[in-house]
Amino acid sequence: MRSQLFDQKNMPSPSPDRWVLQSEKMLRVGLGPDVLAAKGAMVAYQGQMTFAHEGSGNLGRLMRRMVSSDDAPLMRISGQGHCYLARLAEYVFTLELEGDAITIGGARILAFDASLNWDIRRVQGAGAMMSQGLFNTLIEGRGTVAITTDGAPLVLDCSQHPVFIDPQAVICWSANLTPSVVNSMNLRSMLRGGSGENFQLAFHGPGFAIVQPSEGAPLPPAGGGGLGGLFG
Repeated sequence: MRSQLFDQKNMPSPSPDRWVLQSEKMLRVGLGPDVLAAKGAMVAYQGQMTFAHEGSGNLGRLMRRMVSSDDAPLMRISGQGHCYLARLAEYVFTLELEGDAITIGGARILAFDASLNWDIRRVQGAGAMMSQGLFNTLIEGRGTVAITTDGAPLVLDCSQHPVFIDPQAVICWSANLTPSVVNSMNLRSMLRGGSGENFQLAFHGPGFAIVQPSEGAPLPPAGGGGLGGLFG
C-alpha cells in the first residue's frame, strides 16, 4: 500500500528525548517518572501504563479548587513506554522550568512532570473588580510543562512597557509578574450596550506573557464544579 500518510513526518519521532513534539499539535512523552496530564488528553500510547485521577493532595488546594473556575481535572500517568497527548487539535508547546515558576490558565495545561510543585492561586489584584476573582495554576520547580494554545500564540515582553491582555486570551505569564485589573468601561459605553471589552489584565515588569488569538469558550462561574471529582 502506498500513501502520503506513510511519510516519515507522520511516523513516531526517533528522538530519545522524554518530551518530544510529535507534530505542532501532538506531544509524545516518555514514561518512567510519572506525568500529570489533563484528563482526556491521551490519544494513544505504546507500552504498559495506567491512568488515574489526580486528587487535590491537600485541604488548602481542595478549598481553592472548590471556589475556582480554574479547576482543570488532572490524571496521573504511570508506567513504561510512550504516551501521545493532544487536545482539540490545538498547538502544543513545552516550557522547561529551571528552578523558576510560571502561572497558567488551567484549561491551557496539557501535561507536566509530576515532580513539579503546583497549586491553584488567586491572582493578586484581580478580585476587587471581577466578581468571583481570578484563579490560575502556579507550577514551579525543575521539569517540563506542556501547554496548548487555540491558534499560533504571541509572546509579549512586559519589561519595557505595560501590556494589557483580555483575561480569556492570556495563556500564561512569568510568576514574578503581578497583574492588575483595568476597567475600560465608561458610563457612555454602558448606556450604549458596552464594547464587550470591559476588563483587561495589565502586566508590567521583568517577564513575559503569552496570548492566544482566541478568547476561547466562556468561562464557567466560579465554584460551579462543586466537589465533583475532587476526592476520587
